[in-house]
Amino acid sequence: MTPIPHWKAYRRLGVYLRPYIARLCFVILISLASTALGLAQPYISKLLIDKALLEKDFHALLVISGLMFAAVVFGFALNILSSYRYVKLSAAMLFDMRLALFRHLQTLSPRFYATFRTGDLMSRLNNDVGEVQRVAADTLLSVLSNVVFLIGSVAMMLWLNWKLFFVSVLLLPLSTILFLRYQKRLTLLTKTLRERAAGLGSFIVDSILGMRAIVSLDAQEHEAKRFKKRNDEFIETMLSVQLASFLSGALPGTILSAATALVFLYGGYEVFEGTITIGTLVAFMAYHTRLLSPLQNLMSLTAGLASARVSLGRIFELFDTPAEVQPPAVALTLALKPHTITLDHVSLTHGRNPILKDISLTIPAGSFCALLGPSGAGKSTLADLLVRFLNADSGSILIDGLDIRQIPLGTLRREILLVEQSPYLFNATLAENILYAHPSATREAMMEAARDAGLEHFISTLPDGYETQTGERGLSLSVGERQRITLARALLRKPNVLILDEPTSALDSDTEQLIAVNLRRVMQGRTLIVITHRPALAALADFTVTLRDGRIETV
Repeated sequence: MTPIPHWKAYRRLGVYLRPYIARLCFVILISLASTALGLAQPYISKLLIDKALLEKDFHALLVISGLMFAAVVFGFALNILSSYRYVKLSAAMLFDMRLALFRHLQTLSPRFYATFRTGDLMSRLNNDVGEVQRVAADTLLSVLSNVVFLIGSVAMMLWLNWKLFFVSVLLLPLSTILFLRYQKRLTLLTKTLRERAAGLGSFIVDSILGMRAIVSLDAQEHEAKRFKKRNDEFIETMLSVQLASFLSGALPGTILSAATALVFLYGGYEVFEGTITIGTLVAFMAYHTRLLSPLQNLMSLTAGLASARVSLGRIFELFDTPAEVQPPAVALTLALKPHTITLDHVSLTHGRNPILKDISLTIPAGSFCALLGPSGAGKSTLADLLVRFLNADSGSILIDGLDIRQIPLGTLRREILLVEQSPYLFNATLAENILYAHPSATREAMMEAARDAGLEHFISTLPDGYETQTGERGLSLSVGERQRITLARALLRKPNVLILDEPTSALDSDTEQLIAVNLRRVMQGRTLIVITHRPALAALADFTVTLRDGRIETV
C-alpha cells in the first residue's frame, strides 16, 4: 500500500512551478490588490453610517457611496482576472507534471507492466493528477488571499475595539481542535478511497478485456457479484469520506459562527454604554463575519491539501519507480548498415526462475536467422534483450562489437525493430496504423509495405480501403489481419535489423509462404530474425537456432 507522504512532499512540485514564477508573482500582486479592496469595504460602511447617515451629510454620502462602488467593481474585476490567470497557470504546470509522468512510464520495462494493474495506473495518471490539479487551482491564491484577509481583518478589529475582538475569538481553540481531529481521519479515509477506486477501475478494465471468456464460461452472474462487492466497498468508503469531510468543515465552522451571538451581546452593550458608535459595531460585525469566512476557507483548503497528499504519494510512487534500462552515460555512434549481433554468455533471471542460461551466439550481418523452440524456452525474452526492453543479468550483447548498453536507446530502436507476438493496433484507420512507424512516408511507400505484408487483396475488398477504421485495439479485424498490418508497419520503417515474433502464427499456409518470400526479398542484405514454430518459415532461413529450457540446443 502507498504510504501517505509528509507535507514536505509538496516541495517536489517546485520543479514544475519554477518555469511559471514570474507570471505567478504578477497574478499574486493582482490578488493582493483585490483582497485589499475587499478589506476596505467594511471600513467604508463605518464611514457611511457615522459620517454621512448619522450626520445627514449628503455630500459625504455621495463621496462614500462612490468609494464603495469603486471598491466593489474594481475588486470584482481584479478577482476575476487573478483567478482566470491562476487557473491557466496551474493547468499548464500540472500538464507538465502529467507529461513528465507519462514520459517516465515510457521508460519502464515490461516487468513493471506485468505486475502493475492497468486500472490503478490509469487512476494515478488521470484521477490523482487531476485531484492535485484541482487542489492546486483552488489553493495558492485562496490561501494567500484568505491569510491576507484574515490578518487584515484581525488588525482592523483590534483597532476598532480590542475587547470585542477577544470576545469574538473565544471559541476558536475548540473549533481548531475539532478540525484537526477530523482532518486526520479524513486523510486516512481518502487514502482508502483512492485505493478502492483504483481497484474498482482495474476490475472493470480486466472484465471488459476478458468479456469473451466471461460469456463463454457463463460466468456473468459470478462477475456481477464480484463487481457488486467491490462497488459496495467503494460506496461505503465514499460515504465515510463525505461524513468526515462534512464534520471537519461544518462542525468547526458552526462553533465559530456561534461566536457571533457573543459579539452581538457584548457589542450591543458597548453601544448602550456609548463607548462605541453604531458605525463601529456595524464595521466590526462585517469584519467578524468576514473573519469566519477565511477561517472556514483555510480549514477547507487544509483538508483539500491533506487529500491531495494522498494523490501526491500515489503519483510520486510511480516517479520513484526506477527505469530498469538506463540510457548510456557515454553514448557511442552506431553506423547505419546491416549489423552483426553477438551474444556473449548472456543470462537472465526473472524472480527466482532462470529464463536464459549462458547464451552465446553470433548472427552475421545480412543473414536470415530462425529461432525455434517450445513455449517458455526464452525466445521472446531474447528478443526483448536485443532492443533493451530488459537488461541481461550477466554477459553482454554486442552490435558490430559495441555493447548495446553504450548505444543510445533511440538509435538502437531505430536500427533494430521488434514486432511482437501479440499485434497491437491503435483505434485509427489502416493507413494511420501502418504510417505510425514512419509518419512522413509517402502513400506509395505505405502501399508497397502493405503489399509486401500480403495485405493488398484484403484491403481491396474493403469499401473504405486504407481509410477503414480498425476499432479498439484492432479488434474489428482478425488476428491474422492484425499481424499483417503490424508487419507492414515494420517494413515501412526499413530497419537494418528486423525481429519478428511469431509473425505468421494466425495465417494460412499460402499467405505464410507469400509473406516469407516477400520478407526474404525485402530484407535482402539486412538482418532478419524470426521467432517461429512454423517449419515453412524456418526452411527459408540461412540458419536456425533452437532454444530449450533457456539454453541453445542446436545451431
